[in-house]
Amino acid sequence: MEEKLNLVQEWDKTFPKSEKVNHRKVTFHNRYGITLAADLYAPKNAEGKLAAIAVCGPFGAVKEQASGLYAQTMAERGFLTIAFDPSYTGESGGSPRYVASPDINTEDFQAAVDFLSVQDNVDPDKIGIIGICGWGGMALNAAAIDTRIKATVSSTMYDMTRVNANGYFDAEDSEEARHAKKVALNAQRIEDYKNGSYALAGGVVDPVPEDAPFFVKDYYDYYKTARGYHPRSLNSNGGWNVTGCMSFMNQPILKYSNEIRSAVLIIHGEKAHSCYFSRDAFANMMNGNPCPDNKELLIIPDAVHTDLYDQVDIIPFDKITAFFRKYLG
Repeated sequence: MEEKLNLVQEWDKTFPKSEKVNHRKVTFHNRYGITLAADLYAPKNAEGKLAAIAVCGPFGAVKEQASGLYAQTMAERGFLTIAFDPSYTGESGGSPRYVASPDINTEDFQAAVDFLSVQDNVDPDKIGIIGICGWGGMALNAAAIDTRIKATVSSTMYDMTRVNANGYFDAEDSEEARHAKKVALNAQRIEDYKNGSYALAGGVVDPVPEDAPFFVKDYYDYYKTARGYHPRSLNSNGGWNVTGCMSFMNQPILKYSNEIRSAVLIIHGEKAHSCYFSRDAFANMMNGNPCPDNKELLIIPDAVHTDLYDQVDIIPFDKITAFFRKYLG
């Protein structure tokens, strides 16, 4: 049922390998038949059935970047974890490459829960997820539909449906602006079909213009330097397909977030350009929610967007650990 993937076996992460955990590559499949690649991290000398966490993101990144750092760190703290590449990206399967889908990418999280639920050393009643950047929104969408997920952390979240439909800071939130984008994207579809290949949109801007907004420079500092560059990362290289995120424009993924009964911790940097996504998502999630007492918004003073990718002195790992220990046991 699973596609055979060519997985790199040597350590090629953007963070050092921990001596406190065991690491191996694994694969699993989603219900669309796509085989996903993941790094599995398990605490050394652990016994019995463990609580488990699946991690993904940022949007356009790979498991060798921020998600792997989160997964390894949480394994050091006693959880069995996986960091996975989403469908069509990194070492995971799926063709064509470099395309995203609010449906399939939510399913990727659910498939990770499938995989974790059947591991001999995992307690299937103690599974949580962490979504970073655009995968923070996907994690909330997964939590809204998957009752097996007992606790969710969203870190430095993007609502990818909102930003695709409305532009940054909702500056393009009009029928006219959306229509213009749709015309351009549908024209690109014809060009791609004629060419038999999908044009790439380009990754993080390089070189960065002097007058670029801070968040563009922030992304460059992570994805394009030794700090976070990875050869398989979309953002570090050629980016998504031009039409890769088209379907996000009219599929709002957070519609039913106020029906999430399980525990949710939303974390964001105070100075992040993207902080409005988390503040609004939290407010919407709390509006009429039947279980409001296990929901929390945590704003990190002075932190910017990519600080929560890899700055271990800023990422609130103690808080995240306490949260999962409380709700996963």
